[in-house]
Amino acid sequence: MKFEISVVSNTPLVGEDDKNIVARTFLEQIGYLTKGNDPDIPLKLFLNCFLGRPDKPWLVEELAVELDTSHPTIYRHLNKLKAMDLLEEVKIEEVKGKGKKKVKQIKKGYKIRYGNLSKAWTFVEAHINVAIENYRKSVEHLQKLNEKSRKK
Repeated sequence: MKFEISVVSNTPLVGEDDKNIVARTFLEQIGYLTKGNDPDIPLKLFLNCFLGRPDKPWLVEELAVELDTSHPTIYRHLNKLKAMDLLEEVKIEEVKGKGKKKVKQIKKGYKIRYGNLSKAWTFVEAHINVAIENYRKSVEHLQKLNEKSRKK
């Protein structure tokens, strides 16, 4: 999965005391919430589930029930957060049945990386730095090619 995030000029949201406003504005700025779409499900997914219970690995089924939505909708929003590298996948062992009919099943769970948004954000920053460095190399190469072609 490719890393993808929006980077826009912004003012830090440190003067705002309402967590919901800060989260919504921040998530719009980084491209997780898109203007014109209903932010209810992705905002609740992020705030109530991942930030509300950062220690809990969530199964897709649990998230769909918690947010009263479909699995494809959950996956769409999970994939956006995974593309930003804010989430980590963890294995969850689920046991169904009783006695000799017990069946163990390993499923994927999702949670904020390290159970801490600030720590998870360091991964985002590292990806951004690599991307900017690669842009810089491309710009320098393009400049050299341009200079070379102008000399001819």
